[in-house]
Amino acid sequence: MSLITVGILSRKNFATLSTVRFSSKPTSAEVLTAYLSQCNEPPWTSYFVKYSSVKDSQFGMSNFNWKVGKSNYQILRTGCFPYIKYHCSRKEAEDLDASDRFMRIIKVVNLGIPCLLYGLAATQLIRHSEVVYTSKGTVTIYFLLPEHKGSFY
Repeated sequence: MSLITVGILSRKNFATLSTVRFSSKPTSAEVLTAYLSQCNEPPWTSYFVKYSSVKDSQFGMSNFNWKVGKSNYQILRTGCFPYIKYHCSRKEAEDLDASDRFMRIIKVVNLGIPCLLYGLAATQLIRHSEVVYTSKGTVTIYFLLPEHKGSFY
């Protein structure tokens, strides 16, 4: 990762300095969008991506809507070290703010221990992987079982 210092203009047009980080890794959001597009917007999917493979641009988001092409997906997302787990269902957009807050509270109350255990178990249970093509190269994502693309279940 390289650091570049950039000037940002204040109200009086004086330049103040801040540091912007540029990463050679794609963001988790880009991988999510690329995979759903690559699979022709499937009805659902569920995968893991390694934290080390992406820049986590969706940190703190647990349940949210995500628009890809002509489809809206309701995303369930959790960090389960060493992975980030995504479950994506193609559905109409809904207000998921209350659900998102509730899931975040549950994770904090449980100190993240169930998420950590899920991630450690996944390291032994993953049986399939696929490659996602992004603007910053390829990223491997992982599945507990191979999915039948386009199936509703």
